[in-house]
Amino acid sequence: MIAIFSDTHSHEGHELEGETLAAAREADVVIHAGDFTSMGALEAFQAECDRFFAVHGNADAAGVRDRLPTSRIVETEGVRFAVTHRSHSGQTGLTMFGREQNADVVVFGHSHRPTVVDGTDCLLLNPGSYAQPRGNRPGFAVLEAGEAGVEGEIRDPDGAVLESFVVRGD
Repeated sequence: MIAIFSDTHSHEGHELEGETLAAAREADVVIHAGDFTSMGALEAFQAECDRFFAVHGNADAAGVRDRLPTSRIVETEGVRFAVTHRSHSGQTGLTMFGREQNADVVVFGHSHRPTVVDGTDCLLLNPGSYAQPRGNRPGFAVLEAGEAGVEGEIRDPDGAVLESFVVRGD
């Protein structure tokens, strides 16, 4: 299983609880699209997850920015993920970033809004913010290998499915 998070915005720890904590602990791979805010939040995530891949966001402290890249590639389950916090040129910029990285999925954050856009080149996925939704639905994403390929869901922190999608990989 792959668990995807973004926009924690915590000065304490990871703020994971219930289904979000279970997903982080059970996942084979955890991806975070930035804005931990503090080193405490980043280190708490790292302590919970065996295989953890993250980027920094615009609200991250200097220590977090020093430890994490602006973008990265993660390949797992036959899917190539290009991870960034945000694009200054919106959906077009994210699609171009995905195309440049030969990605199947672009994972991004920043808006705190759970979003799935299935484009012709790649799927754009914002898991939302499970901890600081800022007027949006709180969310995180879970992906697993299934009959149709890699099947994904955006879930609310209680585990209820908000949206389902399929990723076209290898």
